[in-house]
Amino acid sequence: MEPIQGFPRRSSEHLGRGGDGEEEEDRISDLDDDMLLLILARLGCIRAAVRTGVLSRRWHGLWSILRHIVISDVPFPSLEVALGHVPRPPPGLSLLDLRVPDRPDAAGVTSLLRAAALLEPKELALTLPWRFFCNSPMLFLQLPADVKFPALETLSLSGCHVRFESFLPWCPLLRVLRLNFDDHAGNHEHMNTFMSVHSASLQELSVEAQEVYISAVDLVVPELKQLKVSLRAYEEVNIVSILAPMVENISWQWSYCSINYGLWRILKLRLQTGARHGEFPSLQIHARITSSVVHDGMKNSTKEIEKHLITEFTVLEIHLKTKGHCFGAFVFHLLGMNPCFMRTQWLKVIIQRSALKHECPQDCDCDHPDWRSQIISLTALKEVEINGFEGYGHEIDFLKLIFKCAPMLKQMIVVLSLAASSFDDRCTQIHKIFRAYSSVECYLYITRGWLHASFDAR
Repeated sequence: MEPIQGFPRRSSEHLGRGGDGEEEEDRISDLDDDMLLLILARLGCIRAAVRTGVLSRRWHGLWSILRHIVISDVPFPSLEVALGHVPRPPPGLSLLDLRVPDRPDAAGVTSLLRAAALLEPKELALTLPWRFFCNSPMLFLQLPADVKFPALETLSLSGCHVRFESFLPWCPLLRVLRLNFDDHAGNHEHMNTFMSVHSASLQELSVEAQEVYISAVDLVVPELKQLKVSLRAYEEVNIVSILAPMVENISWQWSYCSINYGLWRILKLRLQTGARHGEFPSLQIHARITSSVVHDGMKNSTKEIEKHLITEFTVLEIHLKTKGHCFGAFVFHLLGMNPCFMRTQWLKVIIQRSALKHECPQDCDCDHPDWRSQIISLTALKEVEINGFEGYGHEIDFLKLIFKCAPMLKQMIVVLSLAASSFDDRCTQIHKIFRAYSSVECYLYITRGWLHASFDAR
């Protein structure tokens, strides 16, 4: 192993004496510095590494040569002092991982970052306590113009919100940027903010920020290869602007509080590409029935969903909490709202039933407009799976309409709910529809506890 550049090889020490009065060799301390530094690095904490100085003069101060520094249990007021004991470059640190155990303020964190910048780390990780206390204000980080990270390639920030425009200009070599600001206690900050990331060097961007409401996204990242975001919006997002011509892997997830289509409320959207080898790009939409109708929701929900269609997808998953209501109008609204939806090749509808029995009242708004006569050209659709099917009239109508609108359909799978499995007349009705489309492979799965039986209708 090559010695660390910039630090001379230090002489070994001998400790203690044997029973015959001769010195007994300390074989661990006799290892070269590179091996001892590997031992210290595996301790995982700089405080434990410092304590090894009591072993012998050979170990004393050896921790300061570490280029992989993790500080996890030092009170915040002492962090900056601890960094002052680390020798200045060259060489710079390979990793500086600061895990703050107690509550800092913005000025203190800025001063800490100034001290960190002097060590020229290639990778910097800063973890702040989640929300500090329930009534604590959110911490917004801004990097002063005199604080620069010329060697920084990877930046990970947790427990704070960041003004990216103040960070990125002073990190010219940054390749990986990760931000995690998710309050696990569920204390959402009722504040709208925006996310703006402009970087000519960034190749990987990961942002998880469920603590604040994001009102706008502006990304200009020409070298970006991987994009992962999990964000939250209260109502409509004002703008989604992305310039990332090289991006290959995308995970784009948004949670919503108040986006409606009639009685339906959009809970979450997730656009996923390239997660695993061989997987097709997919869009997931999660929605549930609410207690009141939003009459202008159709237009708003359509525009909002379209903002997030940042790439093509071939798989569409729709997760529905119906509470006994009709879902056909809502699903066909989605399928017909944009050409991207009409190019869907695989459709999966997951109907989540409540433990409580709900009934849809007569002339309910969930069943309007008259979607049963609607014809949408779904010529790309190859496979459909409907999970949680109960065989009610509106569900039978939905099944028939899917067959009518998808002339190139190759496979239909219907999985009955546990309650519907005991109704033979519903199974008979479904089989009758299947036989009318003999060119399609049709399967009906009947669920009884853990038992699944399948029937090929051909």
